[in-house]
Amino acid sequence: MWDYSEKLLDHFYNPRNMGEVEEPDSVVQVGNIACGDALRLSLKIRDGHVVDAKFKTFGCGSAIAAASALTEMVKGKTLEEAIRISNEDIAEYLDGLPAEKMHCSVMGQEALQKAIALYRGEKISMEEDYLCECFQVTEEKIRSAILNQKLTTLEQVTHYTKAGGGCGRCHDRILELLSNKSMSAPASVAPDVPRSPMTNLERIRLIQATFERDVAPFLATHGGSAELVDVEGTKVYVRLAGACKGCPHHTTTISDLIQMKLREHVDPHIEVKEED
Repeated sequence: MWDYSEKLLDHFYNPRNMGEVEEPDSVVQVGNIACGDALRLSLKIRDGHVVDAKFKTFGCGSAIAAASALTEMVKGKTLEEAIRISNEDIAEYLDGLPAEKMHCSVMGQEALQKAIALYRGEKISMEEDYLCECFQVTEEKIRSAILNQKLTTLEQVTHYTKAGGGCGRCHDRILELLSNKSMSAPASVAPDVPRSPMTNLERIRLIQATFERDVAPFLATHGGSAELVDVEGTKVYVRLAGACKGCPHHTTTISDLIQMKLREHVDPHIEVKEED
C-alpha cells in the first residue's frame, strides 16, 4: 500500500482540468499507453502566458494526481516561469510522492517542456531506440534523469524512469551509465548481438511487472483486483477479487485486458486462466 498524502488523494479522486483545451496552441503526448503510463497535455497561450491547461492520462493514481497538479501549477505563469517547473516541484505541490512513483512527476515535467518547445517552434526529437524495451525508455532519458536527479542506484533509476523494472536485460547498461566514467563520455553504440531466449525466471518477472504496471492500476480504478496465482510455461493462472469477482464481464477482463497485455509485453502465446 503506497503512502499517499491527503492532497495527492484529493487530486486523484477530484482531478482538476481533465480533458482538452479548445483550440489549443500546443498539444503533446508523452509516455506510451502500451507501457502503462501516458499523458496528453494541451495548452492555451496568450501574450507569453499559459492561460489554460488540460490533460488526459492513462496510468495509476499518482499519474492522474501529478497531471492534475501540473495543470493547476502552470496556469497563469509566463512561459519562462512554466518551463522551470521541475518534477520535484510537482511532487512538493502534492505534499510528496512515493519514491516508486516519482516517474509520474517526471512525465509531467517532460510533457510541459515539450509543449512549450513545440509552441516555440523548437525541434522535438523522436525517441525510437530504447535501452529498456519493456517500458520503452531511451538511453538519453535515463542519462538525463541520472544527471538532473543525481541518481546513484539502479532502484532510483527505475523509480524515476521505470527503466529496469521488467526483464532486467538493461540492468548492466544502466549500471554503466551510473558510473562517472560512462556519464562523462558520449553514449556508445552497443553491437547488435542476438539475444538468448527468455528464461523462466525472466518470464515470471516480466509477467509480474506487467501485472503491476498495466493490470492492477486499471482494475483498482473500478474497485477490483486480480491476483497472480501461478505460471506454468505460457499458461498464467489468476484469481479475480473485489468488484471483478462475479462480475458479468469477468471473462472480458481476463481475455481483453489481462491476456492481451501479457501477450503484448511477454509472449504472444500466453493463455490466461481464471481460478476460483
